[in-house]
Amino acid sequence: MSAADAARLIAPGTTVGLSGFTGSGYPKAVPLALAARIEAEHAAGRPFRLRVWTGASTGPELDGALARADGIEFRLPYNSDPIARDRINRGEMEYFDMHLSQVAPVAWQGFLGPLDTAVIEIAGIRADGALVPSSSVGNNKTWLDRAGQVILEVNRWQNPALQGMHDIYYGTALPPNRLPIPLIRPDDRIGETVFRCDPDRIVAIVETETPDRNAAFPAPQADDRAMAGHLIAFLEHEVRKGRLPAELLPLQSGVGNTANAVLAGLMDAPFENLTAYTEVIQDGMLALIESGKLRVASATAFSLSPEAAHDLNQRMDLFHDRIILRPQEISNHPELIRRLGCIAMNGMIEADIYGNVNSTHIMGSRIQNGIGGSGDFARNAYLSIFMAASTAKGGKISTIVPHASHVDHINQDVQVIVTEQGLADLRGLSPKQRAEVIIANCAHPDFRPQLADYYRRARAGSYGLQTPMLPGEALSWHQRFIDTGSMRG
Repeated sequence: MSAADAARLIAPGTTVGLSGFTGSGYPKAVPLALAARIEAEHAAGRPFRLRVWTGASTGPELDGALARADGIEFRLPYNSDPIARDRINRGEMEYFDMHLSQVAPVAWQGFLGPLDTAVIEIAGIRADGALVPSSSVGNNKTWLDRAGQVILEVNRWQNPALQGMHDIYYGTALPPNRLPIPLIRPDDRIGETVFRCDPDRIVAIVETETPDRNAAFPAPQADDRAMAGHLIAFLEHEVRKGRLPAELLPLQSGVGNTANAVLAGLMDAPFENLTAYTEVIQDGMLALIESGKLRVASATAFSLSPEAAHDLNQRMDLFHDRIILRPQEISNHPELIRRLGCIAMNGMIEADIYGNVNSTHIMGSRIQNGIGGSGDFARNAYLSIFMAASTAKGGKISTIVPHASHVDHINQDVQVIVTEQGLADLRGLSPKQRAEVIIANCAHPDFRPQLADYYRRARAGSYGLQTPMLPGEALSWHQRFIDTGSMRG
């Protein structure tokens, strides 16, 4: 049926689970039709808002369109759409930011209520009724299992050669019936290549031919290349010390320019036979696979520039057997991350001198995107690394601060901090020792004296000296000035 007809099957006030993870594999037609319907209902004075669950971020045809129509009353677990972000920060949309590995278990536990409708993009339907997954898996298995009714978008833009690239594991359960997940190496396959779904619950099939809307990655800048250089030198050092094998351990990389710069740097690094156990496959990872450096990459989704997505679609046969896409409850599973010994490399907004990291909030209260999978990996990784340039806003703001305005990753979960200035290896250091190393190695020279002055005064005037703090100054490193309702500074 048409997208408009399918959208009419979704009732106001219900909960909808949609596919999509970092701009890949999200439905494109039904959400747009649903947004148009919502706008018409609002214009007629009939409230129409939904509770929306996804895998992670999606695209403008979904989050952007529904947020613009004021059609979302509650959203989980991760958002990067600027329109939705603005509504969240204005208090017009409730947002539950959560660890991505926990979404499927929470849905099964049921305390968030029933899942009324699933809207899932797929690449095809086999003759036996099995569903061929699209360019992301995310929480689709759970949505298909839990939803009262299912709407499918079959997207002809997605390459049919995706079939066989997925590993959909159906062995998860809630306590007390949980069993060990039999995945020993990143390239193990433990599930099926397709989704199962009871045909009686499929109420609509909509055909589309629309590309994923992934944004282009700018070329790595000098700061990105410097951070990559520091990190690769550190990994080489760890191999020489015998703390890492010559082929390293499975790599996890967050999304962004710095992560892509690190992956590009690995092209010339002395590491071979690499593996990845991560959330997303970015441009740099495809290049590593093509070069032969990366033997296999396990993830839950692609997060590619338009050029790389086109190239993947054109040459899927080259990558088909070296990429595995899994449900995010497996790609982000804490026990698997710890057992495999992942090297986790994630971005941050700011870090304080004691090693606490803020990866989600500006000024402690304004959400930027969400914690995503960084918490799943940081707490359980063999090496937990966070990266950012030492300054922001053209050098006006230091990303190294006395105390983080919001803490997503406590200092016990942060082992290494990297800026373009240098790298701080925090393993085995007390908070005071961490402060000295972070200020010396990671802070920008323009802000280093101020940080050192704060630390000196905090040691002299703190209530306790385990983690020195001056309460009156702890969270005022960045100043906000309110003047006739406007914010400056």
